[in-house]
Amino acid sequence: MTPATARRNVLLVHPLGMNWLPGEKDMSRVANIMPPLGLLSLAAWLERRGHAVRVHDCYAWPGQDEVIARALCDGPPDFIGFSATTSSFPDAARLARRIKQACPRVRTVCGGVHVSALGAELLRAHPQFDFGVAGEGEEALAALVESDGAGAAGTPGVLWRDGEEVRFAGPREPTLDLDCLPFPDYGKLAGFPRAYRLPLFNYPRAPGATAVTSRGCTYHCSYCDRSVFRRSYRRNSAGYVAELVRVLRARHGVRHVNFYDDNFALDRARLHACCEELIRARTGCTFNIAARAEHLHAADLPLLKRAGCWMISLGLESGDPELLRRHRSHSDPEQARQKVAEIRAAGIRAKGLFMLGLPGETEESIERTIEYALGLPLSDLNVAKFTPFPGSPLYREIRSHGSFDEDWERMNCLNFVFVPAGLTAARLEQRFREFYRRYYGRPAAFLAYGAMLWRSPDSWLRFLRNLSDFLALRRAYRRSG
Repeated sequence: MTPATARRNVLLVHPLGMNWLPGEKDMSRVANIMPPLGLLSLAAWLERRGHAVRVHDCYAWPGQDEVIARALCDGPPDFIGFSATTSSFPDAARLARRIKQACPRVRTVCGGVHVSALGAELLRAHPQFDFGVAGEGEEALAALVESDGAGAAGTPGVLWRDGEEVRFAGPREPTLDLDCLPFPDYGKLAGFPRAYRLPLFNYPRAPGATAVTSRGCTYHCSYCDRSVFRRSYRRNSAGYVAELVRVLRARHGVRHVNFYDDNFALDRARLHACCEELIRARTGCTFNIAARAEHLHAADLPLLKRAGCWMISLGLESGDPELLRRHRSHSDPEQARQKVAEIRAAGIRAKGLFMLGLPGETEESIERTIEYALGLPLSDLNVAKFTPFPGSPLYREIRSHGSFDEDWERMNCLNFVFVPAGLTAARLEQRFREFYRRYYGRPAAFLAYGAMLWRSPDSWLRFLRNLSDFLALRRAYRRSG
């Protein structure tokens, strides 16, 4: 912040959003509550520049609109910023509308992937937002805040109102050196880290935390929204990564870190350096990574294990080769099978990430995917319901491949809002539940999760505390079969 720039008060809000079918319990909240890392990075960046920032996470603390109301009564902030996905945008719009009614002079800003994808057309339909931030947010939001909104015109990445029209100066190139960023300010989250939970059976010890150490992806899969970072790829240095883990351990007592990077192993030299730095740091933390099979090398797995890697998630998506050719860059199911075996042989858990309902999906392709998954030596799996997000290559043409109910609140990979030609939503849901039932109904899977009693005891405690809900879900899955 320059001497001429006034100190601004900013409230950053992570909206709740709808994540489950109406009338059913939101099991996603039981299984996983992740810190809003984008907002925490923005908060740290603005505070470094001399501004006062508060963060409120409606997802971790639902039904607490009064907290935001109190923040307005205690002294209205100069800006209230929301970061929204497609499914949480309606909740952000609801909150912004209430805020503008209660305190019209507060400037409201919305950013995140949904705004980045839809841009001016979104703000035209939602006048409760004064500004939008598209793409990477740190520099654009800082410029907006420090000009008190007057500098919006001509600021790359910022959408603003010019009378009845919404203007956009164009995208901001994602060139920020990630090592110049302060660490995300986890301390601004009420109840961190205990109020936040990693996915069940995906960690050995609690508490855990989520971190992102790179931005972007060089691939161009049909279903991925790349509207924020586009096809750029940047990463933090190994020293930055190790120091972040050390700070999480020393300051917050974190015992396990889930690196949420799209592909932690994309840069092999950096992967080696991260492992070596983590070994030297002696934090005692374990960690998970996600990777593409073609970037994992058997020779690197012992080093990952020694550095504390507990689990590697692989985006496998489908067991149908034709469907993979249509939608995923550089996929080889047999190579992935080999990598899963190598991961397990190195003593690291392997999680398979699958997706049902892509355009071109058929009964036969679903069966091939289920059989493929059952034939892999996986430790765990997750099955997502394909969702055509506005920033994905498929979005503009999706209705030519089947039926699409563009209900933003349900566009979260937990509902079949798109149904490929030749299938029905009811049949997709039936096969989805069958997938889980056949995977977890095997004796080998039952024994493996029994071993989690000593490998991940906190997961079992969480599971038992919510046993009635899991049993109700299991009964529903049996009925659907």
